[in-house]
Amino acid sequence: MESPPGNRPLFQPKVAIAAVFGTTIEWYDFALYGTAAALVFNKAYFPDSDPLVGTLLAFGTFAIGFLARPIGGAYFGERGDTKGRKHVLVATLLLMGIATTAIGLLPTYAQIGVAAPVLLTLLRFLQGFAAGGEKTGALIILFENAPPKWRGLLSSLPAIGTGTGT
Repeated sequence: MESPPGNRPLFQPKVAIAAVFGTTIEWYDFALYGTAAALVFNKAYFPDSDPLVGTLLAFGTFAIGFLARPIGGAYFGERGDTKGRKHVLVATLLLMGIATTAIGLLPTYAQIGVAAPVLLTLLRFLQGFAAGGEKTGALIILFENAPPKWRGLLSSLPAIGTGTGT
């Protein structure tokens, strides 16, 4: 059932641009981790392991982010219903930025020992948690703000951000 025209705000393109831009940034951070896992993290965080095992452990931390995505989507989806979509999108962007910055500043195994890979795994979980929440929030905010005949098309825009960021 559609809302009466007088009660429905007009769709604003800046909502779509913000959703695509936010998703692009989130997924750029997400994909950047994969490159670092392949090239750096096995040596920096798992140096006592065989090189193959170290690489597998580094990619294991990469996988943690994918496991956290549905949890973040469910958590932030519910928060979006109660607190508002804009609040959730800002929170997920901040969480992703903080987690990514913390990974960049994280001491290595040589500096703090076993705490380094544990913290790396925790921060990667937070990245996945934020990415799942951001994509869910972006999809829903576009769907809710789109004119009824454009909902399908506009709700697909965050997929552009995912591909562009990756």
